Amino acid sequence: MEFESSFFETNGQRLHVKLAGPEKAPLIVLLHGFPEYWASWAGVARHLAQSYRVALPDQRGFNLSSKPEGVEEYDTKHMVADLRGLVDQLAPTKPVILCGHDWGASVAYAFAMRHADRVSKLVIANGVHPICFQKALYGNAVQREASQYINVLREEGSAKRLSRDNFGPLLNMFERFSAAPWLTEDTKDNYRAAWSEGGALDCTLNWYRASQMDVLDTEEPLRELTITDEMRAKYRIAMPHLLIWGQQDVALQPEAYEDLNQFCDRLTFIEKNDASHWILHEHPQWVAQQIEGFLTEGL
Repeated sequence: MEFESSFFETNGQRLHVKLAGPEKAPLIVLLHGFPEYWASWAGVARHLAQSYRVALPDQRGFNLSSKPEGVEEYDTKHMVADLRGLVDQLAPTKPVILCGHDWGASVAYAFAMRHADRVSKLVIANGVHPICFQKALYGNAVQREASQYINVLREEGSAKRLSRDNFGPLLNMFERFSAAPWLTEDTKDNYRAAWSEGGALDCTLNWYRASQMDVLDTEEPLRELTITDEMRAKYRIAMPHLLIWGQQDVALQPEAYEDLNQFCDRLTFIEKNDASHWILHEHPQWVAQQIEGFLTEGL
């Protein structure tokens, strides 16, 4: 099955989007993370496209989409606005099914909180709710240690360092977080091409620089983040929510999701013991099956 390429003007940006599946079927929007692009969801989407319309955007700064200058342009609120404009064009009269992985999960969570009427169901694969993640960063030494790479990526000159030796250090990030047998030479070439698109790498690193997430040094004392009723209301996930988790993820520890049920009206949790942070690449058919089961539950 082939994906068709389209470009959409939204929120002053031009987003490249891959589309597939029956045009009149319910729409699933799948958001990638770092350091990826639309193709991270391709294996999963090929299965879903048999019954659903799928849309896989390159988010701002990535691959073929717009790359505005300035760190402030990569605050999550801008990605949410980009997505709102895209969703309103692709599905103007019906809510969509929204899926996110890694940074795509952050955008999906934010969108679901701010535009609950536009999301029928939310699916997250190895991604974190912002309050749960910040709580883990403050109070869990293992998660804080695992997240120190965020501060490294925020540093000036990180794009230059990661692009050395034909993006060798950036490719090594995949294998640092787990074995990556799926990372074939063709896949590596495709990633290199995406990262080489007109300043894309520095733009994608701006996602980290613009983030308000507080990653303390490992030598600073642990602290408690108390979850209040005000937080539960503000960061609530009102629609049915599926969290898919690869337990071999070394970047995100289980503590990063342990308080999630405090924010969700209807949460379903499915874990896979032999999957890592790159679960979309490792087990695309299995992930698609879990999503399909979640979407048809109760029908």
